Amino acid sequence: MGTAVGVNQSDVASEVLIDLTSSTQVKDDPTTVYAVGDIHGRLDLLDAMESRIAADIASSGSERPLICYLGDYIDRGPHSAQVLERLSAASEGQPSRVFLKGNHEDRMINFLVDPVTHGPAWMNFGGREALESYGVTPPVEIDEPTLMDLRDQLDRAVPSAHKTFLDQLALSFRWRGYLLVHAGLNPGRPMEAQAARDLMWIREPFLSSTRDWGCKIVHGHVIVEEPVFRPNRIGIDTGAYASGRLTCLAISTSGERVLQVASD
Repeated sequence: MGTAVGVNQSDVASEVLIDLTSSTQVKDDPTTVYAVGDIHGRLDLLDAMESRIAADIASSGSERPLICYLGDYIDRGPHSAQVLERLSAASEGQPSRVFLKGNHEDRMINFLVDPVTHGPAWMNFGGREALESYGVTPPVEIDEPTLMDLRDQLDRAVPSAHKTFLDQLALSFRWRGYLLVHAGLNPGRPMEAQAARDLMWIREPFLSSTRDWGCKIVHGHVIVEEPVFRPNRIGIDTGAYASGRLTCLAISTSGERVLQVASD
């Protein structure tokens, strides 16, 4: 049975620990899971990948496919708002879908709550491109009153469906011998006491860890030229916004396969 774990924003702020051994069940046990890497505002690559996955489902004859998007839908690329529109509209369709929260969604949510604290970093983190996709143009020089005004403009511009989508993002999805998260896990903590922030933000010591988690971790977050396969983890963020390549890992009882799409 596939299972997903979610958390509300107040939990993230207070660093509540997440038990990854106990999760909310999804409706059906998938026969194939398609893990899609970081999209970062590349609607063209999202469209191409969803077509590629649809063709793969048709050719493989998978009875109960599920697509798990690993987060970082927004920022850096030109179409953050359009990507969220597409994904939020697709959440009720077929095949089944699970949407994870990345650190960029976490940053946008925090900006809407406290723009003065979180705005400066977000502006240098892809937030400018996200704002522009919603029709909000930030000036070159930004002070505290400007950050407050940009937050107010963005709050008015973001549709309620997008806010609901962001609020309902999960932190992890577990399927058989795999655990899917955006960034990784903290090897200094047990599986039943992982910090929500680490699942979205961690790099080291996760990347260099050789810990046996009892399952294989599938993640994005850290850009690699090609998917990285290690005994305990698989990294699939191939830097779509800059490289023009979006990667998906197809997992089934037959093994693991890499699907990729690229812009012209």
